[in-house]
Amino acid sequence: MLAQQVFNGLALGMGYALIAVGYSLVFGILRLVNFSHGSIYAFGAEIAMVFIVSMKFGIVPGILLSMLVTGVLGIMIDKIALEPLRKKGSPPIASLITTIGISNIITNLLIVFIGSEKRNFPNIFGYGMIKLGKVSITLTQVMMCVVSVVLMLILVFIVFKTKIGLAMRASQQNAKAAKMMGIDVNFVISFTFFLAGVSATLAGALVGGYYEIVYPNMGFMAGLKAFAAAVLGGIGSLPGAILGGLIIGVSECMA
Repeated sequence: MLAQQVFNGLALGMGYALIAVGYSLVFGILRLVNFSHGSIYAFGAEIAMVFIVSMKFGIVPGILLSMLVTGVLGIMIDKIALEPLRKKGSPPIASLITTIGISNIITNLLIVFIGSEKRNFPNIFGYGMIKLGKVSITLTQVMMCVVSVVLMLILVFIVFKTKIGLAMRASQQNAKAAKMMGIDVNFVISFTFFLAGVSATLAGALVGGYYEIVYPNMGFMAGLKAFAAAVLGGIGSLPGAILGGLIIGVSECMA
């Protein structure tokens, strides 16, 4: 029983880790806790459901399209709500309160246009199962871990091995100096919000497929747990977000 719950927690924790990455990415650049991120996660899951179930695009095209749409939503949040505050030199608390308001707006728009009821989400990876002694591991749990690790490696590669990643780290350390060196800091911030939206959508699709259900308010508790995971692992650190997510996931299943 103990080993079974550990494996369950690892799969669930990778979902939390993907959400926590979004908190860490944005905090790393802006030193801002984006409290709208849980709603972005729910938005990504709901949009994936619309593309896959309602519009019948198929699982892979539906998830890819939802990642793109949610990434664009992240850019819009920055451009419409947060960038004007930065240009006015508003205190950080103003941006923090703004993200809370955005969270409520996104959740209520989902309820208005899609509905408040819980809807079935297709099992992405099927119902296969692997037996390791008395421990049963579903194919969905295995693939959740695999996909999450692959995305994490891609994000780490982008941040530490590419020019845009170098610009992100430069903006994180000193935005004014980065601007003087010719870096478009606002573009870097928008790209960061895009990456956060992409990771949140993938987390929403994986968790939605794991429980086979999605609903507009699904981002509230998941967002809080992912924020706790990000803080536990050292907010702003991608490897820390993974570690924190796994600890929270395993702890939840054990409890």
